[in-house]
Amino acid sequence: MKISVIGAGLAGCEAAWQIASKGISVDLYEMKPIQYSPAHQSPAFAELVCSNSLKAERIASAAGLLKEEMRRFGSLLMQCADKARVPAGGALAVDRDIFSSLVTQAIEEHPLIQVHTGVVKSIPDDGIRVVATGPLTAQELADDIAIFCAGSLSFYDAAAPIVTVESLDMDSCFAASRYDKGGDDAYLNCPMNKEEYDAFYDALVSAERAPVHGFEAADPKIYEGCMPVEVMAGRGRDTLRFGPLKPVGLRDPKTGHRPWAVVQLRRENAAATLYNLVGFQTNLKFPEQKRVFGMIPALRNAEFVRYGVMHRNTFVNSPKVLRADFSLKSDSTLFFAGQLTGVEGYMESAASGLIAGRNAAARLMGEETVVLPRETMMGALSHYLVECDPDHFQPMGANFGILPSLPEAIRDKKARYEALAQRSLDLLEPYLK
Repeated sequence: MKISVIGAGLAGCEAAWQIASKGISVDLYEMKPIQYSPAHQSPAFAELVCSNSLKAERIASAAGLLKEEMRRFGSLLMQCADKARVPAGGALAVDRDIFSSLVTQAIEEHPLIQVHTGVVKSIPDDGIRVVATGPLTAQELADDIAIFCAGSLSFYDAAAPIVTVESLDMDSCFAASRYDKGGDDAYLNCPMNKEEYDAFYDALVSAERAPVHGFEAADPKIYEGCMPVEVMAGRGRDTLRFGPLKPVGLRDPKTGHRPWAVVQLRRENAAATLYNLVGFQTNLKFPEQKRVFGMIPALRNAEFVRYGVMHRNTFVNSPKVLRADFSLKSDSTLFFAGQLTGVEGYMESAASGLIAGRNAAARLMGEETVVLPRETMMGALSHYLVECDPDHFQPMGANFGILPSLPEAIRDKKARYEALAQRSLDLLEPYLK
């Protein structure tokens, strides 16, 4: 029997490789070079579109830990990345053409992987299938995916920034819901006085915005119902104060009065380690987000695990439709991988392909699928995808904020990250056998 993998991007190639490594034949479907997405131009597999950086190399970083976990699982993408590396200080950067050609060669030469060139318009009806078609999935296939997912599919990503709770200035915020309704555990409130708000407003409306790609600018869904906070602010100095920053129903316990403006932070995960900025969908450049949003007193030292984005990005509502093993809740023979699942980043996509591929092979062989411990970076990503609030689900990349806290408090960040990484690798060891 064979397993079908749709899409030869990073996730699809990793999934196909992992399946074939188990001695199972793979039919890998790729539409290039017959048809290209708006962002792709090379016929090679695993094309890196916008950067050659695979982020930090050191294990005591979230990106470095993720890559080390993948190496230990025999990741094809990591083997190719290590061979294609170029000098980049503490980061792993690659020659993009060499990297893609190495992946393509490995896939095409594997005796158990059969590559089929053509446009797939619907998910195959039978067998074990892995769908890894990426954030710019062709419309006909995306429509079919939406049917399988009962409509729980997004075609653009309009997300607010997410920060770690441990990096907040808790002396400058307070927990409360408006009019004391709904309990105090869902929101943290970051008050600003008039002087602080005016300085923040002036910085926001003059901040530099990220360029919008032509194919995104032509898509009205990008800004439909999710106006960027900087665009809203441009309508007038008090627009935000009567919108997402309205202080109505909130009273600062320190002053006993209603603040001039309030930024609300909503809990992002069950462990309450991450919070997102409510109403702060934005198209500002990342350094500008850190600078401008850092002017909010409670966020002066905030660690952003995800910056706000507004761009085309096809992804399923994973908390609603996926299991932690990347299979569909309604169909255990259908797996998803890559950015379609809501992971964000090159190696995160490949890591999801690694897990989905291994679990697809396990399902074919009648074995139990595997969900890695949430204390590992790969496990934490898969748990995040399925445990978030489905009404506020946002894609996520590797970061230490999604890992459970250590049993002992370690104040030094470097030492804490080293301990988190060591715990992860220790817990991963039994799964490598």
